Amino acid sequence: MAKIYGKVGYAITEEVKPGVWSEQITERPYYGDLIKVNRTLQNSGNVNDNINITHNVSIVADPFAYQNFHAIRYVDCMGAKWKVSSVEVKYPRLILSVGGLYNGE
Repeated sequence: MAKIYGKVGYAITEEVKPGVWSEQITERPYYGDLIKVNRTLQNSGNVNDNINITHNVSIVADPFAYQNFHAIRYVDCMGAKWKVSSVEVKYPRLILSVGGLYNGE
């Protein structure tokens, strides 16, 4: 397992004006481990196949992470922001399943 240090992005809903709510991205730094890295080729019918990269990141979670794991949108790992597709709670860690680049939505 490779050790990592990166930021996790949370989409926290905040009231920006009275009656107007918006998602604001909050980043927090975490230490963790890169558990699994997987690359697959997907035949798309085009000239070149699509490359899908999926991996699992295990972070040492703090109370903020446990209370807001449902709001995790991306993890900054290996020089890119990766979209988090699912989160598994395994105290004292969170296992983030990651796939595809985060585009900022």
